Amino acid sequence: MDDRVDEVDRRILYALAGDARGTSAPMIAEQVDVSPGTIRNRIDQLETAGIIRGYHADIDYERVEGRLTNLFVCTAPVADRERLANQALNLSGVVNVRQLTAGQRNLHVTVVGGGSRELTRIATQLSELGLTIEEERLVEQEVTQPYEPFGPNGDREFPSLNDFISLTGDAEIVELTASVGAPILGMTLEEAKRDGVLPDETLVVGIERGDDVVTPKGETRIQAGDIITLFSREPSSGETIAAFGGE
Repeated sequence: MDDRVDEVDRRILYALAGDARGTSAPMIAEQVDVSPGTIRNRIDQLETAGIIRGYHADIDYERVEGRLTNLFVCTAPVADRERLANQALNLSGVVNVRQLTAGQRNLHVTVVGGGSRELTRIATQLSELGLTIEEERLVEQEVTQPYEPFGPNGDREFPSLNDFISLTGDAEIVELTASVGAPILGMTLEEAKRDGVLPDETLVVGIERGDDVVTPKGETRIQAGDIITLFSREPSSGETIAAFGGE
């Protein structure tokens, strides 16, 4: 089952994919207009869910005593592919194993060796595991970049509307971020209902504020940067979204 992520999560993934070491929670928080505590909590949640699986150094092995990086394109029996992938990863010199959904060439094994003799040794061990080596090539350079759809769209400001889910009928769950200057800021939820800023059919069911999760009550006041979860029995109107500074 897929894990649901919102716009804040996507922007975190974009930033960390670009430069995990040089990007701090306050830097991301400034970009998305939430608190650093919220960003740290979200990173913890993404790690716990297994969406962020780790942080790895991008190493140029050729600059370390002229070591060679080699890609072995292998075929493994489909039923044994996962087992053989794990066994290959345990071989000395193997730094990455990628499984593909295919009958042929379905295992790509990246290895590092001090020379041709060491690469031959690894190739022999891969064959002894039961893998058929279809092709091998020296890797000259590998370049990665963040997944663009998770990043900012040009120079636009981070939107208040983060995510929504349609439920049975016309009901919706909407998650948004309260922006600076939003009409609802400083108002209690009771005042917002009384003055028509929040329609009667819309309920605030959750507030994430920095490191804290606030239980919404009548006297609760909305603050800039709050991540609000709304439940609406009818499709959310533009006026409701605008009350939190969204488009």
